[in-house]
Amino acid sequence: MAAVTDEALGGDSSAAVDELRRRAEAAAGDFRTRVADAERDRRVPAENMARIRETGLLRVIQARSCGGHELSMRAHLDVISAIGEGCSATAWVLGVMHAHSWMMAHFPGAARDDVYGADPDTMISAVIGPRGRAVLNGDGSATLSGFWPFGSGCEHAAWLLLGAGVYDAAGEMVDEADFLVPAGDVAIQDDWFVAGLSGTGSCSIRVDGLTVPAHRRLSIPALIEGATPGMAEGYDGWLHKAEAVPVLALCLCGGALGLGRAALAEFRRTVQAKPVAYTPHIHSEWSATHIRLGEAASLIDAAHLMLYRVADDIDSHARSGTPMSMEMRARIRMDCSQGVRFALDGAEKLFLMAGGSSLALGSPLQQASRDLHAINMHGLLLPEASAELYGRVLLGLEPNTPII
Repeated sequence: MAAVTDEALGGDSSAAVDELRRRAEAAAGDFRTRVADAERDRRVPAENMARIRETGLLRVIQARSCGGHELSMRAHLDVISAIGEGCSATAWVLGVMHAHSWMMAHFPGAARDDVYGADPDTMISAVIGPRGRAVLNGDGSATLSGFWPFGSGCEHAAWLLLGAGVYDAAGEMVDEADFLVPAGDVAIQDDWFVAGLSGTGSCSIRVDGLTVPAHRRLSIPALIEGATPGMAEGYDGWLHKAEAVPVLALCLCGGALGLGRAALAEFRRTVQAKPVAYTPHIHSEWSATHIRLGEAASLIDAAHLMLYRVADDIDSHARSGTPMSMEMRARIRMDCSQGVRFALDGAEKLFLMAGGSSLALGSPLQQASRDLHAINMHGLLLPEASAELYGRVLLGLEPNTPII
């Protein structure tokens, strides 16, 4: 199947979103047949990633200047949540790759050409946080070294974004930045042995003394404030004018919506004629099941409403060119944390009510529980940290983190 062009999707964005959603739903059915393969191999199957490329699903929020569709964050959620109903590992990897393709619009044009010049479906993995160390050289390049865990999908990527503290020759820290490096220049460690999101291939990455040219460095503080080379070079769209942290946080959440919906569908399917052990009840006729199902469905709906509100807020402010207030940015951090927690709480109610048979490794309910726990444990989604930040801002205090 040939790569999908913007022309093939049509010029109307709503039609493009509808088409990409349909492709995502069809792909999810295919991906569902390989969930066991992803879990066994601890990485997304190559067939899944090939289909993502072939159907244009990688380029939903990628800039048009990079060959992308440049649609909206709502379209991003539509696609990632649909994929999550079929394979949560694929949804997670695709979700974060969407984030990385969105970030590329902020790099200088030379870096965008390096990555997308020959292939607009180039896959980029990342560990965005500044875990490494980069020392500036006299010509503007930097020498990068470090160890980066959690490189989701890194074995499928042609390029990687690696975060590092930036130091001058005197050893003073002058910035924090993400460095764009070819996958062939890093060492990937096969160390992803985990209980949740086990199919994402989130292996660790090591770099020792790699020289990275200046045009492949993006300041993290500049990204958060929107003062990047890509925006200064005459960007004429709206999507990439959005605040970075809300975008990056939301890109972690779409798979949780799909997992919640999948758990709900699986529970409704499996309990129809299932007896309740040691009682005279059938689940579908038992009031306790009705109560638990209603509670769970409401929580999963709440996750959907909360996260789509985030997407709409991001899109609306980016379209209008109106900066978000600090209160809204803090609220979005909280909404993303709370949204994935609602999806987890709903799926967990169903898993516990479904009985011991759902402990089977082939049960979608136990997998949804494990993977939703893993999503909720991402550092940017920790509810206590997000709630503390939001509460401070609501009381008129300064944020306690620049990641807002």
